This record gives sequence, structure tokens and C-alpha cells, in this order.
Amino acid sequence: MALPETINHQDFLLTLDTSTLPLVKNALPGVHIWPLFLDAENGVWVIRAKFEPGVVLPKHFHTGTVHFYTTAGSWHYLEYPDQPQTAGSYLYEPGGSVHTFATDADGEGADGFMVIQGCNVNFDEDGNFINIMDAGWIEMMVLEAARAQGLGVPKYIKPGADAGYSS
Repeated sequence: MALPETINHQDFLLTLDTSTLPLVKNALPGVHIWPLFLDAENGVWVIRAKFEPGVVLPKHFHTGTVHFYTTAGSWHYLEYPDQPQTAGSYLYEPGGSVHTFATDADGEGADGFMVIQGCNVNFDEDGNFINIMDAGWIEMMVLEAARAQGLGVPKYIKPGADAGYSS
């Protein structure tokens, strides 16, 4: 059997090295991001994020799955204080999960790699709707923060038939 003919031949590897790419600071307050793969059409966002000590994100409902690998520091969900995620921890979150992300105020913060499908529906402390955070929203916030910091458009992978880097 011969190899199948491909419609879109990828003649190079799409690789990002976060140790050489600029960090987009405060894409959200206290959250610094390297966007890696942003696909608003299919609702998939892949990021590496650094969270400062004392960061508490809004309570949120996931419409899809999340894979979160913690590379440094620690964090936890307020709803599960006895299950801290530390360096080397891999967390799988099924769609429908509801929780509140937090780093300890007196800790070192956290660094991690996330693959998110779908969106986060965010709520305030009283359970009132705040917003929807999806791949398109993340892309908009990252681009806005990067431009404000004079970084221009950060380099990340844009999927599609002619997959390539952001420009």
C-alpha cells in the first residue's frame, strides 16, 4: 500500500519555544501568557501561563474538556483545597466542571501548560454571569495586551488547511 496523497503538504514543523518567545504580561490581571495554538473556529486554545501569587480567577463552568500540566509552583481550586496541583501534576477536567482557580498569596505562583476545548462561562462571587472566555476571546485579549506592551503580534500557531504562524 502506498502512502496517501496529501491535499495540504506541511513542509516544515510548526514549533514554538516559550524560552525564546516574549511573554504577554497581564493578559488577565496577574496571568502572563504564551499563546501556543488558538483556534476560534473549533474552540480549541492551547497556552502556557504563569500565574502570580494570590491570583484568583472567576468561578467558571467548562463547556468542554481541559488538560492542565503544572510545570512549576502550585495552585488549587477553592472548591478542592485538599487537592493542590504542584509541579509535575497533570489534571484532566471533564466538560461540565465548575470551579475557582487560585494560587496562594504567600506562595510562588504557578506555571503550566493547558489544552482547552470549548469555553469557560465565568461568574462573580454571587453567581452572576460575567462573560464567556473562549479561543477567540483569549486571542483578542492576548493581542490587545501584547500591542499595549509594544510586542506586536505574538507568534502562535494558527490552524487551518494552510496551518502556519500568526502574523
